[in-house]
Amino acid sequence: MDVPPWLQRAIQTRLDEVSTRIEHDPELSRVRGETDEAFEALFGGEDVEQTPEYAEWENCYIVSKGIENERLYMQGLRDGIQLTVSILGQSMPEETNTKANQFTNANS
Repeated sequence: MDVPPWLQRAIQTRLDEVSTRIEHDPELSRVRGETDEAFEALFGGEDVEQTPEYAEWENCYIVSKGIENERLYMQGLRDGIQLTVSILGQSMPEETNTKANQFTNANS
């Protein structure tokens, strides 16, 4: 089943909105600031990957990406559930009316 272009655009617009909101999240900004500070400390050593500063930067980077991915996932999950409920909510009255009519006709 192909996704209609209007739905693709709606999904992309929503993804852009959520990504922008996450980019400006205070907690994520704080973690990114710590990540940037740790990264700047790396430039003093010759073998950067062997320094404790690199390990600290790497940990901060992993945490910031984890927070970002978790928030994107959770928002996508909420959006998916909301979309499903909305679609089912629109189709349910038709099904209910059809079943009610079938029940009425069968009992007549």
